[in-house]
Amino acid sequence: MFGADKGTPNLLDGKKLSIGIVQARFNEGVTDALFAACHAELIQLGVLEKHILHVKVPGALEVPVALQALAERDDFDALIALGCIIRGETYHFELVANESGSAVTRLALDYQVPIANAILTVENMEQAQARQEINGREAARVAVEMAHVIENIG
Repeated sequence: MFGADKGTPNLLDGKKLSIGIVQARFNEGVTDALFAACHAELIQLGVLEKHILHVKVPGALEVPVALQALAERDDFDALIALGCIIRGETYHFELVANESGSAVTRLALDYQVPIANAILTVENMEQAQARQEINGREAARVAVEMAHVIENIG
């Protein structure tokens, strides 16, 4: 939730991590901004540029299949899903939001790899633009922290 107290994580050192990012092109202005914020935060957290793989796909429904291909490589400590689904006049919004979200969660569980889900589901472009930078940065932080959490459970 916006403004929620999420605590202060102590697992934000990305120096030894390898991260895969899958970005949907649909609503590309927003998803490009999500990626820019996410990428900048990963670099800030110490993830080396050469350890960041960025893949673009057409839309949110295609994000999971690319995430699965990355998960199957077993090269990544964490993955990040980036996209933007804006409500329209039809049921398509619910279908895309529900199916992409379910698939991302299922992949994380099936492959036991952390996946930070920053596929925005919003009512309009203004909401998307208001969230693009903070959600991009938050996705990077979640990916790095959860990579360490899973490693420590290990």
